[in-house]
Amino acid sequence: MAGPTTTAQRGARGPRGASSARSPRPGPGSGRTRLPSPRTLLVIITALALVAGGVWVLYGSKWLRVRDVTVSGTRVLTPDQVRTAAAVPLGSALASVDTEAIEQRLRGKLPRIHSVDVSRSWPDGIALEVTERTPVLLLESGVKFVEVDAEGVRFATVERAPKGVPLLRMTVDQSPSLRRFDAERLTREAVGVAGDLPERVARQVRIVGVRSYDSITLELTGGRTVVWGSGEDGEAKARALLALMKAAPKAGHFDVSAPTVPAAARS
Repeated sequence: MAGPTTTAQRGARGPRGASSARSPRPGPGSGRTRLPSPRTLLVIITALALVAGGVWVLYGSKWLRVRDVTVSGTRVLTPDQVRTAAAVPLGSALASVDTEAIEQRLRGKLPRIHSVDVSRSWPDGIALEVTERTPVLLLESGVKFVEVDAEGVRFATVERAPKGVPLLRMTVDQSPSLRRFDAERLTREAVGVAGDLPERVARQVRIVGVRSYDSITLELTGGRTVVWGSGEDGEAKARALLALMKAAPKAGHFDVSAPTVPAAARS
């Protein structure tokens, strides 16, 4: 009687045994690295040449170099002042000019500049588009005036007061509100009041007086005065003031510190 067939015996019986399969032999040339075709080499070389040529044109050639600096947007500053402060490196490759560094120089040297857009003007120029700060209040400084913008930034000292800009008169030395609000904060409050005024009223304001956080007053043309109170509820106070001025056009004193119960008087 035949004994049990072993695994080795089954694998040796012929092509039907799965274990009799042999691993395929590596084909000829399978271990070699195929070189790119001549056409591929030509494409690669051409691409590298184009890149190198482009880099040379941008940075090494004499064609794309800074020769002109244009300035726009100035009102008080002159274009020459802006060009001098910008210190654009004339003759350098236009592509290598650091536009952020130019912007930082301008903002640092000319505080009147609120923002500036520095851009390349191909093939050989740098364009500087300036936005200047606009004064909304003036502070007296001896015989000169310090301009204050809508952000409360004191940005320039001028010899003559710009027409139509109110004077900010601060009398807060003995004010108890200084313990909580310093002069800079009170200046910002005054700026906020000036910004809340309707254009019709703003044109008439000569002085914005600040004695404390809760005591801001306006002196208008014609000797009229307005008690504004704090800088809070500015829009409501502006509406109340317009209503009072319409209802009592001959009044010389207005109180909108409590805008829900405004008051007007002849003196």
